[in-house]
Amino acid sequence: MKNVVVVGAQWGDEGKGKIVDWLSWRADIVVRYQGGHNAGHTLVIDGVQYKLSLLPSGVVRTGKLSIIGNGVVVDPWHLLKEIDGLRQKGVAISPDNLLIAENCPVILPVHGAVDRAREAARGDLKIGTTGRGIGPAYEDKAARRAIRLCDLTEPKILRPKLEYLLQNHNAVLRGFGAETFDAETIYQELMALAPAILPYVGVVWERLENARKEGKLILFEGAQGALLDIDHGTYPFVTSSSTMAANAAAGSGVGPRAIGRVLGICKAYTTRVGAGPFPTEDHGEIGELLGTRGREFGTVTGRKRRCGWLDAVLVRQAVKTGGIDGIALTKLDILDGMPELKICRAYRLGDKVIDYLPAGQQAQAAVEPIYDICEGWDKPTSGLRSWADLPANALKYIRRIEELIEAPVILLSTSPEREDTILMRDPFGD
Repeated sequence: MKNVVVVGAQWGDEGKGKIVDWLSWRADIVVRYQGGHNAGHTLVIDGVQYKLSLLPSGVVRTGKLSIIGNGVVVDPWHLLKEIDGLRQKGVAISPDNLLIAENCPVILPVHGAVDRAREAARGDLKIGTTGRGIGPAYEDKAARRAIRLCDLTEPKILRPKLEYLLQNHNAVLRGFGAETFDAETIYQELMALAPAILPYVGVVWERLENARKEGKLILFEGAQGALLDIDHGTYPFVTSSSTMAANAAAGSGVGPRAIGRVLGICKAYTTRVGAGPFPTEDHGEIGELLGTRGREFGTVTGRKRRCGWLDAVLVRQAVKTGGIDGIALTKLDILDGMPELKICRAYRLGDKVIDYLPAGQQAQAAVEPIYDICEGWDKPTSGLRSWADLPANALKYIRRIEELIEAPVILLSTSPEREDTILMRDPFGD
């Protein structure tokens, strides 16, 4: 048995939450290793919907340990609210089944203010951030001025650290003509919530090392997707962390050998939220149809997602750069009844045909998709739980995807419900 990392193979919103939840019945521990509460993972279990942002998707499974690793930036106010919301739905959360790394950077109210002020100042050059302070919090981490959860146990250290942090951010806010923040106010707010958050805080790397020695099975959960990666995504329209499977090790405190297999999650079409290039985006009837059928609205922001045909070029690139061993294909049922489907297999850039997305911002905006045409199917796939029950043309569509992305589809999701899942190959197995 091998530990598994689950990553998005597109621009996020691929359905990682459901897949992690479904796989978590096999795992002993589920670890979230990057991002913040800009992530949105929706689970549907027996008709009940659970929306998660910071908590690992395995938290709704009883008997599992959920971990928030050091690579995550934590808004403690949001986290406590999220925990309370799940408790109201009957999910038991306590320090017995939730552990948060003591060295997680903290997202403060000033981070969100800076994030929103910068985005507003960009005008037409907006990146499309959630405005929740994720980027500024990661900046503080890199600049070595971050407040970390462990600092809440050392009040004498915390106060001067806040002063130093605010020297930078208040200067930025004054430059934008925005309201500044007071260190004493934030200090008191942090001290007030410390008793509620600190019982969950501990030494994650040690817990994971002990689990490794005991032969426990670990499932690592990423947020966002490969195309939002700070290095390999559509820069600058990306998130502020590495979304790749390789970051699962650094973001949770384990060695790279702890990573066994990588499962990429991919929709049967393509969506993205916010600004940035989108070669296969459809601005007409097809885009509207996909958005309506797929209920394509951001879990966190509520923003309408841009929709288009499946871009195999981008998924193939994610497979190569992310070390993806197999794909979980989601939302195939959204394509039911469509007479004709398209898959982008290459791009045209000027007078050249290329099989990758270039790094340059102008080049990314200029590429034009070259499509394969596939015949659709009439029989519904929604709710199917057997590979043998899939329509012939749906199978052909999946096989063509496998050829173009150069990776097998090993799991298929046919609805948001937990059990509407078809497993072709065990990602944990040898």
